[in-house]
Amino acid sequence: MHVRGVRGATTVAANAPDAIRDAVQELLTELVHANDIAPHEVAAVFFAATPDLTAAYPAEAARKMGWTAVPLLSFADIAVPGSLPQCLRVLVLWNTPRAQEEIVHIYLRGATALRPDLNSRSSG
Repeated sequence: MHVRGVRGATTVAANAPDAIRDAVQELLTELVHANDIAPHEVAAVFFAATPDLTAAYPAEAARKMGWTAVPLLSFADIAVPGSLPQCLRVLVLWNTPRAQEEIVHIYLRGATALRPDLNSRSSG
């Protein structure tokens, strides 16, 4: 068994609690579905939000999905000039026997621009 990183990102429609919650839940749902992840297999989840997303902690949305025993951490991403606005990123540390090449990373909405090399495996 290995700990593998599963990455994802999405953009959020507005700096509002409901919009942040909906974006996080959509992203996590896609990651879980694409990789068959069970919450009890998750070691930890890190959320990074661009500085323009301040209305809610992304980790709260994961807890509302039932991820109550999973260690979750939300933090502000660095403000890089010209970077994608209203962007939420996630790193899921997952205990799995899968090889790194088998992991499906998900980039939704405007965040597909962050990893064009993965667009064929991402949702839009």
